[in-house]
Amino acid sequence: MTPFLPKTSPVAVLLRWCVLLAAAVLLAGCATGLPAGLTPVKGFELARYEGRWFEIARLDHRFERGLTDVTAQYRAQPDGSVEVINRGWDTRSNQWKEARGRAVFQGDPGTASLKVSFFGPFYGGYHVIALDTDYRWALVSGPDRDYLWILARDRQIDPAVRERLVGQARQAGFAVDQLIWVSHQREVLP
Repeated sequence: MTPFLPKTSPVAVLLRWCVLLAAAVLLAGCATGLPAGLTPVKGFELARYEGRWFEIARLDHRFERGLTDVTAQYRAQPDGSVEVINRGWDTRSNQWKEARGRAVFQGDPGTASLKVSFFGPFYGGYHVIALDTDYRWALVSGPDRDYLWILARDRQIDPAVRERLVGQARQAGFAVDQLIWVSHQREVLP
């Protein structure tokens, strides 16, 4: 508190509540947990997951809004973390956008449950909930059912696999009717 206000003054109480509210809002934006009822992939091998993935579909959210040709690149780091580079074509500004982040496992590295940060100390959940045995496609959830991605090693995914993943996501409670199917028309950046 400020030294100029008595601890019980109405202004001091209001300031204290504002600080608590601001802290709660910031922490709410840092959810890293797994949505209830979902299970991350066990037997996960980061060495096989590393490399480039194409975003096939996603639920809309502000930090990817208006992007096409989206890719994600994952690379293990010596400290056990994972470098994350997301790229996409911004249709409004007609230029590539890139976000670099850092992911860390939330427990056993053999369980595909990580937290990722693109903004300093603020993390969000990243949970692989379905994964091809050959690591050709993945279904990824965020910290709640507002975040979902279908990723693949290629620009397109087999229609039967697509329908199976959409069905799995629907059964898990995701709003699959709101999925954005990402266009991949541009040359991929290195």
